[in-house]
Amino acid sequence: MEIKTITSYHFVKTEDLNHHGTLYAGRTAEWFVEAGLIATSLYIPAENIVCLKIHGMSFTRPVHLGEITHFIARVVYTGKTRLLANVQMCVNEEEVLNGFITFVNVDRQGQPFPHGVVIDAATPEELALQGQAKELH
Repeated sequence: MEIKTITSYHFVKTEDLNHHGTLYAGRTAEWFVEAGLIATSLYIPAENIVCLKIHGMSFTRPVHLGEITHFIARVVYTGKTRLLANVQMCVNEEEVLNGFITFVNVDRQGQPFPHGVVIDAATPEELALQGQAKELH
């Protein structure tokens, strides 16, 4: 299957700020995982998806009140039951966060279940992301 990309947007409001007056990392983590889950749900039903691990969520700069963030998420690698998503957060086309998340396909009892999804990277960028994800697996 081809790599499908989703984009989601968030306006940074007062309730999203930490005690330094910048975007709270906990709120960012919520949006980060949500974007990854939406991208993963393009391949398997959302009710079967469980977040197993955030592999990294590294900021390059603070995000301030009133800025509009957008998250770019795509599943770049799959295993038998796992799907690894790459998620980037940008402000005004500047990447300010990047990381990976592992999701697991589970059955009704919450047990890992094969999903049958195989991701085919096509571009050099997709191949690079897939290589990074393989190293995490």
